[in-house]
Amino acid sequence: MAQTSPIIVWFRDDLRLSDHPALHEAASSGARVVCLYVLDEQSRALKPPAARPLGGAARWWLAQSLRALGDSLTAIDGTLVLRKGAAADVVAGLAREVNARAVFWNDIAQAPHQAVAGDLEAALARDGIASQIFSGDLLVEPSAIRNKENRGLRVFTPFWRRVLGLGDPPRPLPAPKKLSSIASIPSESLDDWDLEPTRPDWAGGLRESWTPGEAAAQARLKTFLDDIGGYADDRDRPDRDGTSRLSPHVRFGEISPRQVWHAAHFAAAQHPRLAGDIDKFLSELGWREFCRHLLFDVPDMAERNLQQQFDAFPWKRDVRALKAWQRGHTGYPIVDAGMRELWHSGVMHNRVRMVVASFLVKHLLIDWRAGEQWFWDTLVDADAGSNPANWQWVAGSGADAAPYFRVFNPILQGEKFDPDGAYVRRWVPELARLPDDLIHQPWTATPIELAGAGIELGKTYPQPIVEHKQGRERALAAYAKIRGKD
Repeated sequence: MAQTSPIIVWFRDDLRLSDHPALHEAASSGARVVCLYVLDEQSRALKPPAARPLGGAARWWLAQSLRALGDSLTAIDGTLVLRKGAAADVVAGLAREVNARAVFWNDIAQAPHQAVAGDLEAALARDGIASQIFSGDLLVEPSAIRNKENRGLRVFTPFWRRVLGLGDPPRPLPAPKKLSSIASIPSESLDDWDLEPTRPDWAGGLRESWTPGEAAAQARLKTFLDDIGGYADDRDRPDRDGTSRLSPHVRFGEISPRQVWHAAHFAAAQHPRLAGDIDKFLSELGWREFCRHLLFDVPDMAERNLQQQFDAFPWKRDVRALKAWQRGHTGYPIVDAGMRELWHSGVMHNRVRMVVASFLVKHLLIDWRAGEQWFWDTLVDADAGSNPANWQWVAGSGADAAPYFRVFNPILQGEKFDPDGAYVRRWVPELARLPDDLIHQPWTATPIELAGAGIELGKTYPQPIVEHKQGRERALAAYAKIRGKD
């Protein structure tokens, strides 16, 4: 095949130019490069294992990220071709259309993605077209960290110790300075994909909160590392801007894990006093890695308990309570603040995520899968590994899980991590005029105090949906049933 034949680079969850191994190799070859993104909403219906369709908030993010990627490619004389359909068919079809000599892509170590990639490899081989797959989504491939039974590790600390013991991942690759591309390849319109809500347009809070894209991801990482001092403590305070806010950028591959790793290690070398904060931050990157490795071994982690004893758990089906939780109307201020932050911005502070999840599965006895599905639809950083792994961690049914009998007290959590009530006042403004010592338990205020704050419990703000002590006792009784103690 003539060397003038192009190479297709198939973009997936790696919507960036820098540290993109497949793009780097294609650009370095001197060949013309066709950059392709496929919106695949068909492969999941063809055969298991099936990829989960993106939730609403993630679809909004994807649209913005693709626009940013397209602009970045245009700046280096490239073009982003958009096609919709079953990925293996679409990519192989475009390869025939442009007489491609090869297709390059970065691996995603998840069963549905690997199944599609396998189908594509076979289709390309039948057409005599080469394929090449690169690593770039993880710090360490799952095959590198196995136990004696050739299974992945189920406890985070030894897992992370193994990752650290393997040393630094490869250094990030630079973005191509210029591409040689092919003009006039038919491309679908991003607007026709209906990724963004219109009727109604509920994405105003997302637009207000985020700037998706590689440039924004790089800027966010730099800003965060420049001011990381105190992170180990501030990351638990929802009333402070103490977290990295990188998770959706990493989720869509606008920045790679190894870019984050190397930037953090460079900051630690420059400022040794920050080593503790940076180590803590990197362990959060490690948790994402851990969850992805779990997903590699358990592709249906969003559907089944990792600990089988929870298959017998007596979950309650309570549509009214679930809706109150979803809308931030439980009567517990820290819970309601978190759920309203999620609805507005597409994220929730990490500490508060644990509190609201514990409240759903323990105080309300609602199956963790209902909460996981709600987060999947409303989080811009909804990740196929982290989302179910985190929910199972809280529920007690997962790997390295918190014990089920650890029931977060939403009052004490609020008082400890939002002591001045600033977080609650921002997201539950109807409570804003309560004093600090009452804002996390407004039902204890006197009628005069409530009137002075303009609050009428049960009308302007709900009474608690369940009393904490009662909810805790009910949760422990339910757990006792599956432990054979009832």
